[in-house]
Amino acid sequence: MTLRSDAAALLGDLVALRRDLHRIPEVSLHLPRTQERVLAALDGLGLELTLGKNLSSITAVLRGGKPGGTVLLRGDMDALPVTETSGEEFSSTLDGAMHACGHDLHTAGLVGAARLLAARRQDLPGDVVFMFQPGEEGWDGAGHMIEEGVLTASGKHVDAAYGLHVSAASYAKGRFAARPGTLMAASGALEVRVKGEGGHGSSPHDARDPIPAACEMVTALQTMVTRTFDVFDPVVITVGSFHAGTRRNIIPDDAVFEATLRSFSPEVAARVGERAEQVCRGIAQAHGLGVEVSYEPEYPATVNDADAYAFVADTIRDVFGADRFTEMADPITGSEDFSRVLERVPGAYLFLGACPGDPETAPDNHSPRARFDDSVLADGAALLAELAVRRLALLAG
Repeated sequence: MTLRSDAAALLGDLVALRRDLHRIPEVSLHLPRTQERVLAALDGLGLELTLGKNLSSITAVLRGGKPGGTVLLRGDMDALPVTETSGEEFSSTLDGAMHACGHDLHTAGLVGAARLLAARRQDLPGDVVFMFQPGEEGWDGAGHMIEEGVLTASGKHVDAAYGLHVSAASYAKGRFAARPGTLMAASGALEVRVKGEGGHGSSPHDARDPIPAACEMVTALQTMVTRTFDVFDPVVITVGSFHAGTRRNIIPDDAVFEATLRSFSPEVAARVGERAEQVCRGIAQAHGLGVEVSYEPEYPATVNDADAYAFVADTIRDVFGADRFTEMADPITGSEDFSRVLERVPGAYLFLGACPGDPETAPDNHSPRARFDDSVLADGAALLAELAVRRLALLAG
């Protein structure tokens, strides 16, 4: 029996696990109910389990029957602070939390890969590390797991690492997509508080209004992008939060906004935050206002090793057919903390279409209406397992 056919036989169990996880979404680094269900799903597989000390992670090591290298497979487990309106009969039971990014599929798929590989452990020339990670959505769960030793969990450093991400739109159901080199953007967080002096809306000359200056900063940041950075090494800045005042005729003391900054090269990632801070401070000074500005780098760019990408692409074409794989022309501006792993280990990250309808019109990941077709779970699990089997064989020579 092939891994793909064995995975198809597991589909019912994987769908049931995915839907159970979907009903109980948990946000951040601490996912006790999710961790409990994943541990139950792994029970009886003979894995060496280590639970996170400062987060609800699970590191599971499968010992192969022969000596060899180590391959890491990763699935993230956390949800988003989104109230679900998808209409699924297994929708979230918690207001304000939803698996809107498909991490429930990632988790169930990785459980499937663990079951497939555990059944073949005697033939494996080496070990497999299963990285069940919380806190991907802005909490740097991968960084925390690296600090707690996930890359050396087998007793030696991981030789290769792979992960996949489902897409609610963009790609047709069952289609895999990736590219060599930069796949996803680096991200950073800009927070700005413009400090003025409040007063009556009818007499702005007697106050120091922070709102016009903050608005000027928002537009000036976009001008900074086009006049400071090479168009062929792009930057994206989006102000997603802006708060000021309580009533139309009251000038407030402060105006506050937050922005996400995305870039694709280490050189630009190192410069963009500093330049954004300079723009905001300069505008505040020109208006005679105070300002507090902070910039925090979040995740580096997700970069696929060229050889690892070629290995993944060849494996998909061989197992599923050439028509199931798309080489992406460009990276995407989303970010991903699996980049932490790929900074340290040769590996690759890829996408799997899970759109239940037309990918051109379907709500995308992070939407409260996002829906994912869980029939792709078998192929996702089979691919992860296949990558581990084939890579261990190559490492063994």
